[in-house]
Amino acid sequence: MLVLGIETSCDETAAALVADGKDILSNIVATQFDLLKKYGGVVPEIAARRHTELIGYTVEEALDKAGKTLDDVEAVAVSSMQGLIGCLMVGVAAAKSISYARGLPLIGVHHVEGHIFANRLSNPDLPFPHVCLTVSGGHTLLLYVKEESSYELLGTTLDDAAGEAFDKTAKFLGILYADRNTGGGRAIDELSRKGDRLAFNFPRPMLRNKTYDFSFSGLKTSVINMFKDRIAAGKKLPLADIAASFQEAVVDVLVVKTLRAADEYGMKAVSVTGGVSANSRLRSAFEDACAAKGVAVYFPSLSLCTDNAAMIAAAGHARLMRGEVSGLRLNVVPNSPLEGLDERDIN
Repeated sequence: MLVLGIETSCDETAAALVADGKDILSNIVATQFDLLKKYGGVVPEIAARRHTELIGYTVEEALDKAGKTLDDVEAVAVSSMQGLIGCLMVGVAAAKSISYARGLPLIGVHHVEGHIFANRLSNPDLPFPHVCLTVSGGHTLLLYVKEESSYELLGTTLDDAAGEAFDKTAKFLGILYADRNTGGGRAIDELSRKGDRLAFNFPRPMLRNKTYDFSFSGLKTSVINMFKDRIAAGKKLPLADIAASFQEAVVDVLVVKTLRAADEYGMKAVSVTGGVSANSRLRSAFEDACAAKGVAVYFPSLSLCTDNAAMIAAAGHARLMRGEVSGLRLNVVPNSPLEGLDERDIN
């Protein structure tokens, strides 16, 4: 079955064609970096307007690259839950138009579930059940994945998501690249390779807390306070060491809590997905910690870590195989819980 996926939950306009939920025929992502960089981040209204300009061209390019037409498409999947409301509405409107004009099934997909399926696309042998860490600019979630499309939320962030903390810290340190399509996470990752991750002992928020929740706002504040104190004292500011030490604190919390959950639930497999899963230190730390405990760890390919439409198509295909079709009455839900999706009535 050939599914057209559409993703517009934030600032990436994406369309993809995926066959049978596993074979990516095309995966087109149009970035808004050049438009939004002067604002220092995503402006929801501007991002939504840009989506309306790009969505038609993006779908057309996805079809062309796959060597297909809309006559070949058998279903349409779209991000409709979790994201910026105006941005989601653009993608859902486009998906509804195609569904109505072609008489195709329409499946609304939770954006976070899309990230989970990015790992399925990269690792078809990913076992069930397993523990999944979804970590990005907007989300830090720890999930028990019981089976395909069935989730139990174990923990979430109480304030900043990990990716958001990366972005804000990079912006404060002044290490964002003005001429490159990259966010704060990648900037800190690259700079950290030149630094000493043990140079500064930043706090590991909620590391010993018995829950699986996260908090990164205090860590970000700790970096800012240390930075200001050193300036006031006339001390040198080793940016690479600061970046590496900050990154290590974030990574420690994510790895320890994920493996603690895997141990409690008796899991021998964990998956890590979302934009922050591309971070090189996070990957190496997970690989080392999991190897020591005899736990397998799975990551998406780098091209599937950030927002894309192939993951939405794959998640939509799985829902469709379960007999779940949203229909033309599909609405956007900008703040939707992931757990319980397997129990919803969307027919």
